[in-house]
Amino acid sequence: MRSPAARVVEAAIAGYQRRISPRKGWSCAHRVAHGGESCSSAVRGEVHRRGVVGAVLPSAVRFLACYRAAVLLSPLEVQGFCCLGGIPVPFRFGGRNRP
Repeated sequence: MRSPAARVVEAAIAGYQRRISPRKGWSCAHRVAHGGESCSSAVRGEVHRRGVVGAVLPSAVRFLACYRAAVLLSPLEVQGFCCLGGIPVPFRFGGRNRP
């Protein structure tokens, strides 16, 4: 059984995925570089499996991997930066029509 906190965090991520992510026009660098699920999907899955506290470390590792992917991709298409837990992640990776 998931905790109330985990349900709230999962609902917040689901809301982000449903309402904000499709409108921003870009995907996380990790997904563009390596394929698979986006950071929000990966973190949502960790919260579901491990709970909020248990998901902190795997989520931090994922965000670091996303940062590294952004560095790898940065010569290709960078239009700005967003901070993710203090990690500046360049964005404009993959448009809506790109995989």
